[in-house]
Amino acid sequence: MEKLTTFDQALIELLSENSRESTSELARILGVSRATVKDHIDRLVENGIISGFTIQYSDSFESSRIEAHVMIKSDSKKSAIINRNIKKISEVKSLQAVNGIYDFIAIVKAESTYSLDKTLDAIGQIDGIEKTLSSIVLSTKFKR
Repeated sequence: MEKLTTFDQALIELLSENSRESTSELARILGVSRATVKDHIDRLVENGIISGFTIQYSDSFESSRIEAHVMIKSDSKKSAIINRNIKKISEVKSLQAVNGIYDFIAIVKAESTYSLDKTLDAIGQIDGIEKTLSSIVLSTKFKR
C-alpha cells in the first residue's frame, strides 16, 4: 500500500470534515493549484486509499437518534455466521472483533428506544451469540 504524504493526509482530513468541499476551496486552503488537488484526489481513489465519499449527519439530527455499543460474547466457531447475520441488521452500523472477555463490539443506531430494543433482541437471537452487554451513548464529546 502506498504511503501517504503530509499533503495527502491534510487533504484527507479536509475531505473528512466536508467531502463536498470544492476542489477550488481545498486548493485555496492547502495553498496549491486546483489541478494539484484533483490529481491527488484521483490518485487516492485510484490507489484504493479513498473508497468513497459520504455524508455526515448534522448534530441536531444525530442527537435525535439513539446510539448503543453492544459487547458480544460468542461461540468462536460461529463467528462467520454471526458476522453474516449481524450485517443484515440495518441498525448495526459497524461490527469490530476485539480481544478480552467479549469477542465483538456492534455500534447500533436506532430511531427510538423501541427500535433499539427490537434490534438488541434480534442480535441476541443470532445463533452463536452467548451474551451481550449494551451501553447507550448519552453524548459524544468529540468526533473525528
